[in-house]
Amino acid sequence: MQKWITSTLSASLLAAGLCGGAAMAQQSPPPAGNAPMAAPAANYSDAQLEKFVSASQKIAMISQEYTPKLEASKDEESRNKVFKQADDEMVKAVHDEGMTVDQFNGMNQAVQQNPQLVQRVQKMVK
Repeated sequence: MQKWITSTLSASLLAAGLCGGAAMAQQSPPPAGNAPMAAPAANYSDAQLEKFVSASQKIAMISQEYTPKLEASKDEESRNKVFKQADDEMVKAVHDEGMTVDQFNGMNQAVQQNPQLVQRVQKMVK
């Protein structure tokens, strides 16, 4: 289910209009140990970011579709079935944009941690 959780986080951020780098940084995991966490390099091309934005928007729609179904699930088995369906559709949305889930999740993490990428993505969303 990790793919679904990570994808939904990204979709939620884009659906909210990427409110800003500070809000996104709060969503990031804390650095391991005492070493400072460096922001990932903003070396994604516009074409890569456009694919990411498109996939994120599709994932946001899938998330909106499946959230009520998940909330209506009465037992663990039905919840797992809804999670699986949502995850499958989200993975397909990412693949349809020509990306792997790992690439998408890596870009998602980079956007969450890099204010420069946030600005670039915000411009694409508008």
